[in-house]
Amino acid sequence: MDEEIVLTDQEIKRITEAVLFAAGYPVTFDKLAEVTHTDAARIEKLVKEYAEEYNKTELPRGVQLLILGKACQLVTNEVFSDYVREALGVKSGGNLSRSSLETIAIIAYNQPVTRMYIEQVRGVDSTYAIGILLDRGLIKEVGRLDVPGRPHLYGTTEAFLRVFGLSSLDELPPLTDRSDD
Repeated sequence: MDEEIVLTDQEIKRITEAVLFAAGYPVTFDKLAEVTHTDAARIEKLVKEYAEEYNKTELPRGVQLLILGKACQLVTNEVFSDYVREALGVKSGGNLSRSSLETIAIIAYNQPVTRMYIEQVRGVDSTYAIGILLDRGLIKEVGRLDVPGRPHLYGTTEAFLRVFGLSSLDELPPLTDRSDD
């Protein structure tokens, strides 16, 4: 007969931290529930509590706990990113160009969108920028539009949320009218 495993909230938080640290990528609440022999709703509640404790700003930690929809991940606190780059010998060339930033903003706020829609908004060819964003895993093809030619539809990924420090698209800043500039 299998003995039922019952863990305390603190044990679940420590196990979650260990799993997230070892994984290095987002882990779903369902997977954490499976590992801790509990349900996903309890895990989600505990992870959100732990994220509040973990991410307090009085004494910033070197890592932070991000919640990404139905998953979570431990990531480097961006306050310390220059130190991490220097220690690991990472060059700063990984930044996105203005063209890529414009493209990803259009996708984030309007998804799912086609390349033609992006080009109408930007007024220039966006094939290269879309290619860069796909290569970096910040966007993905999410389907095809049901019109002649069946163009690809693009949307953002969990990697987009991580890179921009967001838990969900709801945290995107509101759009402002810049026609006054």
